[in-house]
Amino acid sequence: MRALLQCATYASVKVNDDTEGTFEGLIDGAPARSIDRGLVIFLGVGTSDGKAEAEKLWRKISKLRIFPDENGKTNRSLSDVGGGVLIVSQFTLYADCRHGNRPSFTAAGDPARARDLYRSFVALAQREVENVAVGEFGADMSVSLTNEGPFTIWLDTDAL
Repeated sequence: MRALLQCATYASVKVNDDTEGTFEGLIDGAPARSIDRGLVIFLGVGTSDGKAEAEKLWRKISKLRIFPDENGKTNRSLSDVGGGVLIVSQFTLYADCRHGNRPSFTAAGDPARARDLYRSFVALAQREVENVAVGEFGADMSVSLTNEGPFTIWLDTDAL
């Protein structure tokens, strides 16, 4: 599993032609589509990923000390700052550009399995974070964010 994290002071996602959702969560009502301070997580699922990778990745993300403390040192985690997360599926994180000029995505997971793992990852986040906003798996989306820092981190479960 791969994730591109961006610290943000605000972020939102528009799915196809919808407007921002006003309800929290995925189970009841429409999903939330925006967060204030927190993390934007672009999430890619690979062919060999499973629930163990989702759990490993979430554990790492939730404990990363990447938010500044009162001295400006990156010493606080997501929970320390009470941040939210916006999770957007992003199969293009598995782009292979080694041959030619057109990326190959054969390393990206099967869409049905990837959707289930995306949902599992969101559920892990919802257990620990009050404000979890989401895109829609497989949909055309427009993401807007104000990157804080800017601070961007690349994670791959194969390297954790």
